[in-house]
Amino acid sequence: MIAQTKAARFILNCNQKKIPLIFLQDVTGFMVGSRSEHAGIIKDGAKLVNAVANSVVPKFTVIVGNSYGAGNYAMCGKAYDPRFIYAWPSARIAVMGGEQAAKTLLQIQVAGMKAKGKEVSAEEEERLLSEIKSRYDSQTSPYYAAARLWVDDIIDPVQTRMVLAEGINAANNNPDFADFRTGVFQT
Repeated sequence: MIAQTKAARFILNCNQKKIPLIFLQDVTGFMVGSRSEHAGIIKDGAKLVNAVANSVVPKFTVIVGNSYGAGNYAMCGKAYDPRFIYAWPSARIAVMGGEQAAKTLLQIQVAGMKAKGKEVSAEEEERLLSEIKSRYDSQTSPYYAAARLWVDDIIDPVQTRMVLAEGINAANNNPDFADFRTGVFQT
């Protein structure tokens, strides 16, 4: 949880000094559960999300691995308006990982079938789980994301430095920034 607070402070400092931000995403999301909540994940995660959402400096995001759930937002996903958002071919982009999503969707589908009076065997559950996971995994592809304009480009990892340098150079042609104002930070 301390990492989110440190990251928020870093982002605040970059905004005060007008330093562009680069986010390299390989994030499975935020931990959930009472243990994480007691440790401050909600409060500390909110600090990070607040800092990113209100950031006025140029932001660039590269998804190198996983980009799931609230971690996507906190690490400057599409909703937080990065100047450019790139993905490596190895990227996976979704609300949650395929295994977790498939199990959740399976529970919903099986409950619906049982509500209609249909018995669901263990073999049929396994088949449905495999089918749902396969469909879900294909939708986490960076190509699927690019087709929906969730990412601006899929780049070769070797080109990352060059692509980011070009983006920062382009951003330098617009030196005017809005005033940096954050909401209330919880302590």
